[in-house]
Amino acid sequence: MTDPGTLAHDGAPLFLVDELPAGGTVLVTGHEARHAVDVLRMTAGERVRVADGEGTLVEGVVAAAGPEGLQVEVLARHDVPAPEPELVLVQALPKGDRGPLAVELATELGVDRIVPWTAARCVTRWRDDRVDKGLAKWRAAARAASKQARRPRIPEVTGPMSTREVCGLLGETDLALVLHEQARRPFAGVDVPSEGVVAVVVGPEGGITDGEVVAFRAAGAEVVRLGDEVLRTSTAGPAALAALSARTRWS
Repeated sequence: MTDPGTLAHDGAPLFLVDELPAGGTVLVTGHEARHAVDVLRMTAGERVRVADGEGTLVEGVVAAAGPEGLQVEVLARHDVPAPEPELVLVQALPKGDRGPLAVELATELGVDRIVPWTAARCVTRWRDDRVDKGLAKWRAAARAASKQARRPRIPEVTGPMSTREVCGLLGETDLALVLHEQARRPFAGVDVPSEGVVAVVVGPEGGITDGEVVAFRAAGAEVVRLGDEVLRTSTAGPAALAALSARTRWS
């Protein structure tokens, strides 16, 4: 494996596969290959990246492109470590397509784990027969956004959690922040650790209930105000993640 620090940011597109075999060539098939050949019109000699979504990444050049897939000659192979701190978004289920939108934006802005939260005031409810469909949409959005952002790691989208389960998760973090427009403490005044797990909780369109705030505080979370503006549930989380990334990861 080569040094992850030598990764070149040359604009090469990223393709995601379920598994990266060892060896000097990688064959990209299925939807990824069709996108490369039919949409991007990739030809031999072009630089590409291929990742397994779990941190293993190869850089290479296209050796052949056709109906059988995209054959990539491997030039370098990397194990890309997980970034620090781990960023977790606890996202209350929004209405309609705002759930996948929140996942898409959060992925582009560095989230590592997304937890769908069945808050008391959620308009949307994933009944038992709709959980798999809802998760499939969120996970597809995370995968597509990872390609767009050229991230070698796809964020995990967990199963939906109740408020009680979220409290258990928050109790295991190094910093947990609950966004609330009526909070007195500003988000900018919080000390953010450079390692460990940092979680952000975003409520639904109807807001977080007083009982939920009490429960989250009892679990060790801090209630903070992101800014003077009241953001939509689908944009509040990504905005907080961008602020966290600027303070801990971006340089």
